Amino acid sequence: MKSHPTLDPKATRRRLDAAAASFDDADFVHEAAREGLFARLAPMLLEASLVVDLGAATGAALKPLAKRFPKSRLVAVDISTRMLEKCRARRRWPRPFPAVQADARALPLADASVDVVFSNLLLPWIDDPATVATEVGRVLKEDGLFAFSTLGPDSLAVLHEAWSETSGDAARHVREFADMHDVGDALVRAGLRDPVLDVDRLDVSYEEPARLFADLTAVGARNVFKTRMPGLTGRGRYQALLANLSRAAPIAVEFELVFGHAWGSGRGGDPGAVRIDPANISIRGR
Repeated sequence: MKSHPTLDPKATRRRLDAAAASFDDADFVHEAAREGLFARLAPMLLEASLVVDLGAATGAALKPLAKRFPKSRLVAVDISTRMLEKCRARRRWPRPFPAVQADARALPLADASVDVVFSNLLLPWIDDPATVATEVGRVLKEDGLFAFSTLGPDSLAVLHEAWSETSGDAARHVREFADMHDVGDALVRAGLRDPVLDVDRLDVSYEEPARLFADLTAVGARNVFKTRMPGLTGRGRYQALLANLSRAAPIAVEFELVFGHAWGSGRGGDPGAVRIDPANISIRGR
């Protein structure tokens, strides 16, 4: 895989915490990916007693997951405390569920304890998808399902190009997302079986850069590289960026939506690690 600037987990969490209040107003990319995931789940004959929504954000997938797996216990996992607070506050939940604040690369769940891991656009926030795949492989039961979406390398290309044409700024500003084949290789290396991946594309037009940046900010999708320049972007560079983006209005933004699934081997993990049986996770308010 290509070498990318290292993402800062603390900055990621701060961005997502700050975006929790606005996330649902600008989650159209997440909605499109979520609908694509459920469309791919529809023909699968699956029964599940435990389903984990990994990277649950504000919990938009939990109600359809409860409908898709009516006999299951649901667990929402996210790195952002504020996102989980919004998740818990949603009204008319189909049934109670625990919301767990955790890093997807170190899940506090027992080996081979989960039937389905559902993960919508979590991987773009992770430096190396293999770290998440390894944890998912550990917690999945044998023949358990990992169903996920992520972004491919064509995503936000117009923004990447505009920054690369902006003089006086050599820093990275836009994530280079992993290629679909690299993600598939990471699944296999993690011990997950029979991966299947495919791609859809979502095109969005913006009349002005300010609206694009507002939507990215609303979902927390701003610069979280450890190599990001301290302080605010200089006015001159920012104006040059706006000029580069505005050359061909409307601004055509492409999102390459990668969908995949793979199956667990039930192989477990490190016997010395401390894990929690999902049945013992308490539900707030119960």
